[in-house]
Formats: sequence, C-alpha cells, structure tokens
Amino acid sequence: MRLPYIDPADPNAFTTPEDKAIVARVRARRAPRPLQPLDLTLLHSPAVADGWNSFLGAIRTKTSLPDDVREVAICRVAVVNQAWYEWAHHAPLAKAGGVSDEGLALLELPDLGEKNGSDVLSQKLWAVVEYTDAMTRDVAVKDGVFEKLRQHFSEQEIVELTATVAAYNCVSRFLVALDVGEKNAWRSPDVSNSK
Repeated sequence: MRLPYIDPADPNAFTTPEDKAIVARVRARRAPRPLQPLDLTLLHSPAVADGWNSFLGAIRTKTSLPDDVREVAICRVAVVNQAWYEWAHHAPLAKAGGVSDEGLALLELPDLGEKNGSDVLSQKLWAVVEYTDAMTRDVAVKDGVFEKLRQHFSEQEIVELTATVAAYNCVSRFLVALDVGEKNAWRSPDVSNSK
C-alpha cells in the first residue's frame, strides 16, 4: 500500500458530523462485512469516499444485470488491468453467480485469442467479455462488438453494463496505482488466492 489505511476508530480521523455520516454510510453499504482496504484508502478524502460509495453501490446492487453478467464484466476488467485485489473479491462472486470453474479459468487469461467463442461461456457472456475487453483495452467499441451485445441485452441493460465496465475500470486503476490490498505483486489471478 502506498498510503496508510485510515483507522476509523481513531477519534481524530473524522471530526465533523458530515465526515462521521459519510463513514456511517460506507459502513452501512458494507455491512455485515467490515470496512475494506479500498474504503480505508478512500476515506482519506471523505467526500470522494461518499460519492464512490453511492456510485458503486448503485452499480453493484441497483441494476437489472444478472450476477453472472455483472461479475464476468468486473473480472475481465480486473484481469486486463492486472487489478488482482479486484479479481480476488469478484472471482468468488462470479462463481456464486453461476460461472463455472472452467469459465473462471478462461476469464483469467489476459489474451483470449482463439478461445473466444468457446462453449465454456454462453454466447451472451462472450458478448459481455468482448465488450468489456474493447472498452477496457481500446475505449472505443467497434460496431461488430456492439451489435453482438445488442443481440442479448436491452437498452437499459447496455447502459448498466457500460456503466459497470466504466466504473470498474476506475476502481482497478485506483487499486493498482495505490496498491490497495497489497496484491500488485501477483503475476496472475490465481483463484485459490481469492478464497
């Protein structure tokens, strides 16, 4: 970690009612889990932590996307950006959402090459992978990739998926730049390390 984590128990860490309310909102979203290293980093700037908490809370819990779709997108962002802290948190969620061990093994490959389109993932999830990779690697998405996505998703779902990929690119860049969770030394996203 490049910055020390905030100690929320430190009586001098948050002295204003506004800052204390922010910490309470972040805790409420994380409950029953404790504050995470990401939270303890973001809370160096309570206003940023508050906006982040609200935005990512909506992305994670208030969209219509199925768990497998959301988590496949997040896991691909993590792999492409080598954000292993993000992978460690989301690979188990992808598995819980229905992604098989074979699917996770495929998702953790940085370059999918000729594996793209294999029957390990449904065509719908392949459309998610291709769209996520295009957004993450190139930012601009080619028409062919977008048309595959349109075959499987409504306009609302496309907006939600696009926001998810964009948000988790933000998350991954924050995590990697500050080495949140001290996972940057990992060279591959070994799922066994994420359990």
